Amino acid sequence: MGNDRMKNKYTWVGAIAAVVIILDQWTKYLVVKRFALYETLAVIPGFFNLSYVRNKGAAFGILSGSHGAWRSVFFVAVAVIALAALAMLVRKSEDRLSIISFSLIGGGALGNLIDRIRVGEVTDFIDWYYRSYHWPTFNIADSAITVGVVLLAVEMLFPGKETARET
Repeated sequence: MGNDRMKNKYTWVGAIAAVVIILDQWTKYLVVKRFALYETLAVIPGFFNLSYVRNKGAAFGILSGSHGAWRSVFFVAVAVIALAALAMLVRKSEDRLSIISFSLIGGGALGNLIDRIRVGEVTDFIDWYYRSYHWPTFNIADSAITVGVVLLAVEMLFPGKETARET
């Protein structure tokens, strides 16, 4: 891969990750400033709320009940290792969809890592439900990670005839 294309790839990675981080941190800031902790606003009654909660655990509250300083150190370390792995994957990848996927995942991971370093937990506020079925509350960073993983799965399950190498 030529130098110009390499620069272009990293420009796209940086831009996509930056958009995710800015949107994530901005929406979390708005929620923290406008809502009391555990306050809920029904946006679409019976389906969608904005609910300000704090998540000390991993995605969807995994390990949120565990105690001790080790939890924060563990989640920060996992995020740093994941980001290093993503950087290596971006470096090796020439496929446009994969690079977009890695950028979304990395931007989301950095958005939540910022929260963990700043306040020791992650701000969540997007709350989807239907009757007794309730999805765990999440945020923009979690959404970006999920979309990135889904795009990677699509890329792996349904590879195109030729890969898109014009990044």
